[in-house]
Amino acid sequence: MAKVAFVTGGAQGIGKAIVQRLAKDGFSVAVADLNIKEATKVADEVNKANGEALAIKINVADRDNFFAAVDEAVEKLGGLDVLVNNAGLGPTTPIDTITPEQFNKVYNVNAAGVIWGTQAAHKYFKKFGKGGKIINATSQAGVVGNPNLALYSGTKFAVRGITQVTARDLAEEGITVNAFAPGIVKTPMMFDIAHKVGANAGKDDEWGMAQFSKDIALKRLAQPEDISAVVSFLAGPDSNYVTGQTLIVDGGMQFQ
Repeated sequence: MAKVAFVTGGAQGIGKAIVQRLAKDGFSVAVADLNIKEATKVADEVNKANGEALAIKINVADRDNFFAAVDEAVEKLGGLDVLVNNAGLGPTTPIDTITPEQFNKVYNVNAAGVIWGTQAAHKYFKKFGKGGKIINATSQAGVVGNPNLALYSGTKFAVRGITQVTARDLAEEGITVNAFAPGIVKTPMMFDIAHKVGANAGKDDEWGMAQFSKDIALKRLAQPEDISAVVSFLAGPDSNYVTGQTLIVDGGMQFQ
């Protein structure tokens, strides 16, 4: 029977590339997203290409909703082996502009969402008793602070901490927990950030994007597939002896 992966934020950008790659790797994939219309399109594409995918509507910030979504995936796809906590928000937040509402929204999606997902997956990993893999999306901005991204960067640092602690706590059950830290990826979210950074400086989108890409050793922005390839490694057997780590996939912006 095919292994089952549950991917949040699977309807666009990096999440969509992860869904497509894991389906190619032979996983049955739950495409979980708040945007069920786009998630359904992604699932349909996978199914047409002889894979198996199921679109599920999810609000990762809502614990009960996350549990219900994972319940549905397990029931319809027949199990759970890998959880990819990929959903996230990346608003541009100059320090004086941050509001309590904005703080709650971004931290609930990016940080709390990882905890609710981990709990929901752990419930089934315990039940099935054969371990599992949890893969969390942090960011290059979760390794070093990025300008104008206090909320986003803060949550992504938090994800690295959650990843390390849960890796220790769940290791004895044969569960590995790792994170991937993308750099600047050509996705709708990144173009939105670049646009705002450019606009704040009175410059265009290209200038905004260049502010991020100028420090990349490989001198190119990432494609979503560059990131999904690393998630494929973390989801597969070759990473069985890797846990608690953050794999930085940024073309050489940060060296650890």
